[in-house]
Amino acid sequence: MNTKKFYENHKNFSFRTLSEYFISPGIKCKFDLLKNRVGSNFFNDGIDLGSSGNSFLHFLENVIRKSILDVANQPLKQYLNIWSEGKRIFIPVCGDIAHLPYRNNSFDFISALDVLEHIKRDDLAISEISRILKTKGIAVITVPHRMKYFKKQDKLIGHYRRYEIEQIVSLFKKYNFKLITAFGVYGKMMKIAVIQSLDPKKLENNLIKLRNRYESNLMFRCFWDLFVFFSSTLMKLDAKYRPLKKVMNIAFVFIKM
Repeated sequence: MNTKKFYENHKNFSFRTLSEYFISPGIKCKFDLLKNRVGSNFFNDGIDLGSSGNSFLHFLENVIRKSILDVANQPLKQYLNIWSEGKRIFIPVCGDIAHLPYRNNSFDFISALDVLEHIKRDDLAISEISRILKTKGIAVITVPHRMKYFKKQDKLIGHYRRYEIEQIVSLFKKYNFKLITAFGVYGKMMKIAVIQSLDPKKLENNLIKLRNRYESNLMFRCFWDLFVFFSSTLMKLDAKYRPLKKVMNIAFVFIKM
């Protein structure tokens, strides 16, 4: 599989925008839970690996210099047009997470959200994350949980695997990481993805229409904001009270030792 070509042509990835947080209950649920766990820690240099067009860093005010890396060019274009006080906020780079174009110890914060499952040699990616992260730096990782949940939807969006908790902790331990915390991001409500996989092309086109309508229609935006608020709240409760062994997606916060 030509990875770059696959994600350039996959509209669900390449056409994402920063409005995804506002139109997707799942993205809002995930980002809100992660922001609460990252807390008020202050970071000078942060990078979001495999961010697509909806970077978690955009919603973190406690990171000064923000870098973005993705294997596809299309989703990176929007970051070139985001400015503040005459300075570009993001530094977007097209690259491969298994061969990162950064010096050792470049960052004190790294996020890789739902990325490792897309990488054939995930050990190389984790090694690179360790190499570019400073000692005592923080890495926030999310992955789909439990191989027994691996379905057609996983294959359609380029997943090589789903992970067990012990598997991720063991992989990161090999590269000098210590686990700070692990918690559920999506509970069983995310099983709706199985239904979505029945007609992926239709889903992609409907998502594009939804983004366009949200960004252009004020009345629809007000309605959709309420829908997303209540739906994401239910998803957060589902993730919080679901036993960790049974969640569909799990987050890890590591510190590099």
